[in-house]
Amino acid sequence: MADVILYNDDCIHAMKNLADSSVDLILTDPPYNLSNFMKERDTNLKQLRENFFGAAGWDDLNFEDWEKSMDAFFEGSVRVLKDGGSMIVFMSILKVETIVRIAEKYGLYYKTTGIWHKLNPMPRNMNLHFVNSTEAWLYFTYKARTGTFNNDGKVLHDFIESGIAANGERRFGTHPTQKPERVMEFFVQVLSNKGEVVLDPFMGSGSTGVAALRCKRKFIGIEIDESYFKVASARIQEVKNETNSD
Repeated sequence: MADVILYNDDCIHAMKNLADSSVDLILTDPPYNLSNFMKERDTNLKQLRENFFGAAGWDDLNFEDWEKSMDAFFEGSVRVLKDGGSMIVFMSILKVETIVRIAEKYGLYYKTTGIWHKLNPMPRNMNLHFVNSTEAWLYFTYKARTGTFNNDGKVLHDFIESGIAANGERRFGTHPTQKPERVMEFFVQVLSNKGEVVLDPFMGSGSTGVAALRCKRKFIGIEIDESYFKVASARIQEVKNETNSD
């Protein structure tokens, strides 16, 4: 697909195929390293959702191995990211400090930690404690204190609210941590310009790719799981078809 490159591969390996300083924005949602933590807690999440991420097999590393994988991810990311490029990484609040430490090691400038507030979260354990309705995202720029920021002179707060991914966004298949297209489009529009390159090394079901193409950006997506890769490819191809017919 023109303006789209997709890899069904491990991101550390696949990013070696990309040229130095070739990406304007990295927008991604890596594993949070919460699977083992969640399994040990009093939760009925698995019963409420069939594709519980803790049972998927891609989020069950011990902390030391996960930290090494994130280190390798950031090392590969800064090689392909342009000077002045931006990065958004979704992450658990529990791991924010670790991610900032690793990112700064590779020359990324930490800007802020923001929040995605889910307006319709799963009401698990609602009679036991507060319902989990938020996820964090971290904003970095590379070798610059300021990058592209298309706010049109308006104040942009460090949180975004939306529902979870709608059923229409899951028609090609489901992913347990799928991000809604609206959220990804927000970051694509603010932190990149038309014609620029957006990379998602943990593509999952392809929401970043859909957002990038709808915003008229080029897209590179990497996903190691074959089933999720097929879902992402179908979603992205559908948007390409819509774009070509306009």
